[in-house]
Amino acid sequence: MLYYENKLKRLGYNLIIGVDEAGRGPLAGPVVAAAVFLKKKSFKNLIDDSKKLTSLERQKAFLEITKYSVSGIGIIGEKIIDRINILEATRLSIKKAAISLIGKLGNISRKGVYFIVDGNMDLDLTYPYKSIIKGDAKSKSIAAASILAKVIRDRIMLKYDKIYPLYGFKRHKGYPTKEHRGILKRIGPSLIHRKSFSYAFR
Repeated sequence: MLYYENKLKRLGYNLIIGVDEAGRGPLAGPVVAAAVFLKKKSFKNLIDDSKKLTSLERQKAFLEITKYSVSGIGIIGEKIIDRINILEATRLSIKKAAISLIGKLGNISRKGVYFIVDGNMDLDLTYPYKSIIKGDAKSKSIAAASILAKVIRDRIMLKYDKIYPLYGFKRHKGYPTKEHRGILKRIGPSLIHRKSFSYAFR
């Protein structure tokens, strides 16, 4: 899981930052991106693609990652998603996460920074980056970012579940499950549903 980090180290980069997002597919709530610079490479908890971990494993990994990393988070809500579309909102969340992290690093050499990003998209970053398909399963830095993004988004949706208890957000987190679609057919969307995803409400 450290192939890309080690390769970039050999090329002279000393601040290798993993980036991933959670929430592109849901019908409700925000898209959340995380950027992570790991201060160490060995962890007690399993660091892997967040989708492969149980909720408890993610929570434990989250605590260790936040303790031994510098991270930045970018959150883009459903109103902006509706206005600019989910792809652009995802790009914006990644940019916000990157800016947040860089701001925490203080005075750094621009030549020493490199971002490795899960997926395959063009990004508006002022630093060099590489997009890696299924990067959350290939890079520990990206996997750590996937865990932070997933845990933070899930916590947001748990808060929304208390505001909108009829929608079952604590179970499906806004994703288009059979249960969620059934609720939407019965009572319609809430204020946090993405109106631009209305094709999926039917």
